[in-house]
Order: sequence, then structure tokens, then C-alpha cells
Amino acid sequence: MARIIGRESECKILNSLFESDKPEFLAIYGRRRVGKTHLIRRYFREKGVYFEMTGTKDGPMKEQLANFAIALSSTFLEGKRCPIPHNWHAAFELLRKQVEQVASHRRVILFFDELPWMSTPRSDCLRALEHFWNRYLSNQDNIILIVCGSAASWMIKKVINNRGGLYGRLSRILHLLPFTLKDTEQLLKAKGIDLDRKQIVEFYMAVGGVPYYLNLASRGRSSAQMINELFFSRDAPLANEFNGLFESLFDHHEHHKKIVYILHNKPHGLSKNELLELVGLTSGGYSTTVFRELESSGFIGYMPPFGKKQKGGNYILIDELSLLHLNWLVSRSPGPFGEPGDDYWLKIRATRKWTTWAGLAFEILCWKHVNGIKGALGISGVQTSTSTWRFVPREANQEGAQIDLVIDRADRCINLCEIKYSDSPFSVTKTYRKDLERKKRVFHQVTATRKALFTTLVTPFGVKKNSHSIAIVDNEVTLDDLFV
Repeated sequence: MARIIGRESECKILNSLFESDKPEFLAIYGRRRVGKTHLIRRYFREKGVYFEMTGTKDGPMKEQLANFAIALSSTFLEGKRCPIPHNWHAAFELLRKQVEQVASHRRVILFFDELPWMSTPRSDCLRALEHFWNRYLSNQDNIILIVCGSAASWMIKKVINNRGGLYGRLSRILHLLPFTLKDTEQLLKAKGIDLDRKQIVEFYMAVGGVPYYLNLASRGRSSAQMINELFFSRDAPLANEFNGLFESLFDHHEHHKKIVYILHNKPHGLSKNELLELVGLTSGGYSTTVFRELESSGFIGYMPPFGKKQKGGNYILIDELSLLHLNWLVSRSPGPFGEPGDDYWLKIRATRKWTTWAGLAFEILCWKHVNGIKGALGISGVQTSTSTWRFVPREANQEGAQIDLVIDRADRCINLCEIKYSDSPFSVTKTYRKDLERKKRVFHQVTATRKALFTTLVTPFGVKKNSHSIAIVDNEVTLDDLFV
């Protein structure tokens, strides 16, 4: 088996399926480009009889069945021509006959990639697959059936939460997430790319942990050079990725894009009702589906309010590529020949807008690596809930406050986390010290909490020691703590 970077926990799940002495049925889903196909192919291709078929986006049923026939021929018939089945029931019957000829001691892995694309309207593909599993595959101890899809909402609704023939049939469910910073560092090193962790963080802030994007990194380039090449150079490979993502994931993507566009300049997020009003939707089935699809695909995240209530929180844009695209590619100034230029990203680093983008992108990164923050605080084993917090005063004599990350702990303590992106150890000035004191005071007054409050700074290189930092900062979390 070829080496798989990262994915340790996922490989353990796949290994347990392979070592099993009974039929197994796995559903794997995750956003486009996250490495679902790569993981399954790398892990299983040399572990038995491996059949793989990939659905075609917007392809009619006849085209999907033709692709099935090609895959069947390649796997079982040594490339000999296979008749194209007229429907999916006939297709799976052909597959059954071939599987029956495999010795019972050999594992047979049947991988249907992009099942949502295979299951075209009125094709009965999913129903035929249900019958195929229930009538035949579930009785074959050497079978591993794997279904996969990038349309996460479809996979959850049609397969994982299926109330028909697939109800209760899945052995395992695998939601493949983007790489963490630790995984990203491993991948870059495997490619011979030697960047310090600050540069890795900045690259991650632009493309996130999506392996396909990370694999576009080049040796001998700084993070700024790579970002410029991927997004702003002539024929930049990711210049139009934002639009392609929505077109490939959502059949009717206009409202999805509009929600993401609205959120890109709302660092504190918006409530669902606020977004519905701005987008022009009403509360109900369709809008619920739109939000569920965006959330399950990793574009937006729901941040609950502080306390035990789940309602009343805000939706926040958490997709790095979308944040970069909407901040820079939509409004960029072209160069002499229509391109921003080879040094575009280096130039805009000195602007206030870049500083604002970097601050928000670093906050998103920290939210996604909250386990690293907990580890640095020594509370990995403590039950916690995380949220942001904001108080807008309604009277002239009231003080307002906003806290980037609140970690509410079961041991009756709360970490009030300030997230600051900087190129050197962060210096707490007298003014900033008073600001931190005000935030702590307002939080205590408004929430009436009786828990101990700890002011915690999350910065790339820690906090510069001076009288102000010593007086107000209880905990520090650095960039290295996030690489765990």
C-alpha cells in the first residue's frame, strides 16, 4: 500500500473493515477535493479484487451505465467488451455474477464514487443498490461495499439517514474533514517543501486543509509566492475554484453563494433570521436545506451563544478559500495585461485590508484547532463548550465587549480567548490592557457567571513580557500549540 499522509484515525477504521470476517458497508462523505477517492483508492486498491466506478456530473443514466460497463470490464473481464446494461438492476446483476466467481477467501471491494451523480432522476440507482446489498452482498462475508459523495447533504439524507431499504445497514460512516495543521506540515515535508510554521499557517489561512490545494504547493517558494501563483498569476489554478465548487456541489447554488458572500464581511456572523431576510428567503424546508448543505460541506459553521442554549447563535463563514476569493479575487485590480502581477500578494500585505483579512482567517484557523488550544491550557480531558461572545450596549452608560473565543469548562472556569495575528511576540500596551480588563468586566457583569475567568491570548509567537501583560494575561497559546 502506498503511503497515506495523515488520516491515522481514518486508516484505523478502514483497517477494521478489511480485517473483519463479515460483509461491511461504508459511507464516506466530505467536501470536494478533500481526498475521499485518494484515501479509498490508496488503501484498498492492492488489498483484493478492487472495483471502482465514478459517477459523472450531470451525466444521463445511459452515460453512467456505460461507465459502469467499462469499470466492470476493466476489473473482471481483462478489458474485454461488456454489454451496457439497460438499467441499474441489470447492472448490479452483472456485477453479482462476476463477484460470485471470486474465491471466498479474497476480499472484494466495491467502490462507488460520487454516488449522488450516479443516482440521476428516475434512474432508481439507489433503490437498485439497496436491493443489491440486502438481497446479495450482505450475505457475502468477503464483501466491502463503499459509497462516496461530495454532495454531503445528499449523502446524509439519502444514505446515512435513509429510512428505506438502507435503514440500519451501514457498518461505518466516515466524514472526511480537511487536514489539520499537523497533517499539512507532514504533507508539505513529504513533498520536500521546508517551510517554517508561520509560513505554513499563512498558506493554510489561504487554502485551508484541503489536500488538493495543498498539493499545488511548490518547492523553493515562500507562502506569499505560492498564494500569488495559485490565485493571482496568469492561468492561476485556483482563480475560479470558488465558482466551480458551488456549481459542482449544489444544483441550485445562487442562494448558497449569496449567503457566503454576505457572511464574508461579517466577522461576528449573522443569525439565521438575519440571513434569511438579506437573502430573500423564508423559513422552511428549502432554506433549511440550503443551510444544511452549506454547513455539511464546510462553508459555514454555527457558533452557539454562550451558555447552555443551542438556539440564538450566529452562522459564520469558515471556508478559507471562499474568504480569500471574496476579499481579493472579486475586487482585485488588474495589471497591465489583465493580471494583478507576480508580486501582488506581497504588495497588499502592507494594507489595512490585508491585516483585517489575516486577523479573521487566523481566528477561523484557531476555531478549527480548538483541541490544540485546550491541550496547551492543560484541559484536554475536561468537558468544554466553545462559543464567541458579544454584548452590544443598549444604554449610554453601558459598556460593550466582544470576545473571540469563549471556552466554558466543566471545572467551573472560563477561558476568555483573544486571538491576535502578528509577526512577532505580541506586545500588550497600557491601552490594550485596559481593553482586556473591560472585556472581562463586562462579560462578568452581563453573564453573571460565578466561574473563574482567565484572560487567554492566542498569538503566533506568544506575548512579550512587560508589566501590562503580567498584570492581565493568565494564559498564552502559541502557533506551535496548534500543530498537534
